Amino acid sequence: MGEDQKRVMKSETGNVSVEPLADEKKNNDLPNFLSSIRLKYVKLGYHYLISNALYLMLIPLLGVLSVHLSTVSVIDLVLLWEQLRLNLVSVVLCSTLMVFLCTLYFMARPRKVYLVDFACYKPGPELSVSREVFIEHAKQYGIFSAETLTFVKKIFERSGLGQKTYLPESFFKIPPNPCMADARKEAEMVMFGAIDQLLAKTGVKAKDIGILVVNCSLFCPTPSLSAMIVNHYKLRGNILSYNLGGMGCSAGVISIDFAKQLLQVHPNSYALVVSMENLSLSGYTGNHKPMLVTNCLFRLGGAAILLSNNSSDRRRSKYQLIHSIRIHRGADDKSYCCVMQEEDENMNVGVALSKDLMAVAGDALKTNITTLGPLVLPMSEQILFFVTLVARKVFNMKIKPYIPDFKLAFEHFCIHAGGRAVLDELEKNLSLTEWDMEPSRMTLYRFGNTSSSSLWYELAYSESKGRIRKGDRTWQIAFGSGFKCNSAVWRALKTIDPAKEKNPWTDEIDDFPVQVPRVATIN
Repeated sequence: MGEDQKRVMKSETGNVSVEPLADEKKNNDLPNFLSSIRLKYVKLGYHYLISNALYLMLIPLLGVLSVHLSTVSVIDLVLLWEQLRLNLVSVVLCSTLMVFLCTLYFMARPRKVYLVDFACYKPGPELSVSREVFIEHAKQYGIFSAETLTFVKKIFERSGLGQKTYLPESFFKIPPNPCMADARKEAEMVMFGAIDQLLAKTGVKAKDIGILVVNCSLFCPTPSLSAMIVNHYKLRGNILSYNLGGMGCSAGVISIDFAKQLLQVHPNSYALVVSMENLSLSGYTGNHKPMLVTNCLFRLGGAAILLSNNSSDRRRSKYQLIHSIRIHRGADDKSYCCVMQEEDENMNVGVALSKDLMAVAGDALKTNITTLGPLVLPMSEQILFFVTLVARKVFNMKIKPYIPDFKLAFEHFCIHAGGRAVLDELEKNLSLTEWDMEPSRMTLYRFGNTSSSSLWYELAYSESKGRIRKGDRTWQIAFGSGFKCNSAVWRALKTIDPAKEKNPWTDEIDDFPVQVPRVATIN
């Protein structure tokens, strides 16, 4: 979902003009320090006051209790003991009830889900493709018109992708001849490559895995991808194996949420989640403009994640899953049809992106953050939001809606690297900084849109930069066809030492961040 999605379907005739984006206006004037400082500290003080209101109210109560306890003498304690001895039946019944209620509470509460570790697949340099190589191969295919090649070039120039993204071997075949064998080879390369790294990092044996969840939207072979993993690693016969298809780029969070639900009812279990997309059979070979954007943005990649509900794994785990929120807008026809796999007029299969995509994504995001907000935002932000809402809806006051400051709830943001336009809009609407957006923008630049696995490349970037500290909260946000907006919240259980990490960024993290131009001209 790149920046040109806003322009791709603007004309029913198919004529699309892509204008270069103007440089942002530079303002060299110094800010009004007096007004900015006042606003900053008033809001900060308000936040601390409301967030600690409970503790402030407890201070008088603790004072009264302390004064009362100071008057208790040894004689009072002896009298209390004598009364308990004379009421043995009452004491036993009360004790039994307390033990029963405590046992019931501990058995009924949700099991904690830990992320032991994760691994992202990094292809070899032989599969690297620059923007110029992509355009040249598209010319050599002989199936795209001159107008289509011009359109693809303009998309590429504004896509935010760099010169070292990866595509499968089938892309380099001229003329193209996509087949099931190539697709299976790509799937095995990505899945097994990521899982091998994960098992090596965690030391967990394949036989110890009790739950397997695999998601891949466009490639659903028989036997399934999950069956391929079971066969390759000889997983145990009673494994709970699931294969999710057709759920779009947000399926990675869906898989995490699904694994979490399974871990609630299967104690002492490991869950392996594999998120990927397969490109060998999903490339579009026609000239219908709404279907060409995905060719330009999607790239090779995948991730494997190991979850556990065993309390003994907490010490060695990286994160704990705090919340997972899933929003599905499929009941609305516009949302349902905004990302659709279908044939063009020449029966070429592709994924068409509707002109309503950005509006639909915005509505889905609004629903998601409205649901997540009360769970994560400090009380000060919730009160401000509620007061503003009442003022606008009840008293019809002409004021702007209050956008909560999510930086008070999260230290890190992993936003699905679907395209530059999506990242730009979320940066603006959530008032995020360049530092907040850096993992997403650099992932899009270095690896492209790797579909549901992009969130994990972004988290790996933050780890390699040494940003993750114990107690930090990370918000993963993903969008997908249907239309869906899903998010997951993780809390770091330890400080991540980048020197001890091995991930796709390890060998080149010092080269980032880079300045990504608005328009990267292709000669």
